Amino acid sequence: MTARGPVAAQQPMTPQEPGGVSSVTLPARRRVPMARLLRAEVRWIFRRPRTLAVLALLAVLPVITGVAVDLTMDGPVTPGHSGPGPGPGGGPPIFVTMVTSAFVLPLGSLMTLLMLLLPLTVAMASGDALAGEQSHGALRGWLLAPVARGRLLAVKAAGVLVVAFVASALVVVSGLLTGLVLAGTDGLVSMSGTELSVGDVLWRLGVAVAWATLYLTAIGAVALAVSATTEHPMLVVVGVLGGLIVSGVLMQISALDWLHPYLLPTSVTGLVDLIRDPVPFGGLAEGAFRALCYLLIGLSLAYASITTRDG
Repeated sequence: MTARGPVAAQQPMTPQEPGGVSSVTLPARRRVPMARLLRAEVRWIFRRPRTLAVLALLAVLPVITGVAVDLTMDGPVTPGHSGPGPGPGGGPPIFVTMVTSAFVLPLGSLMTLLMLLLPLTVAMASGDALAGEQSHGALRGWLLAPVARGRLLAVKAAGVLVVAFVASALVVVSGLLTGLVLAGTDGLVSMSGTELSVGDVLWRLGVAVAWATLYLTAIGAVALAVSATTEHPMLVVVGVLGGLIVSGVLMQISALDWLHPYLLPTSVTGLVDLIRDPVPFGGLAEGAFRALCYLLIGLSLAYASITTRDG
């Protein structure tokens, strides 16, 4: 296993006195600045071809969704529908509403991709962050830099946070631009049927990106906890996606209603509230709190694992 530490191999040889005692004091090893570590981590993440490939896919999917819904619409949909929400009995399905509101397409795309593809993106980043670098020997280079293990975990978690933000923002921007091309600014209406200004739409989408970033960072923290225990990044991806799929199945079982508030995917439906007017923030706040709990638990487990392991 090879080490790629940028500093450790550059220590000069220390001259020895006849009695075998060193005559020159070794210089203190400099602490690598945090900003430099973050820049190196972010640069490394966005140089990976698979990261770029999945981000390109995230940018294209809202376009495909918007065009597909626009082409397959069976008839006109009334923009001013005043139902309490999307779905049967509560208003038109969210993907149908996309055609009449450029504002709904980015949120609908974000909610759909939060089910699987966006978690896959952060799981890949988390798996590469610790398990992937451990398998290639690059992690030892970080430790020889020198970088304390707690700081190393902070840098890796920050890298996952950046990936979560970029992926979420990419989906929303792509969806918004596609929606504006398909429906124009006249279609900026809420699910309650009220007209929204461009500024109102932008702050709602900003909240959606911030909320999705927190949600994905929580998934990334759990993935980092798994990543700190293995040298196989694919195992991290499979474990995280498997957990999300199992959670989705459990959410469909009504006999397990008592368990649903503890499952992280339960929070995703809270994004629908951003389409309503006025916005009820109760579901979003509950989802954010749930994500924070997962985030703290994931980072705590990752820290315990990375600081107690050998090598």
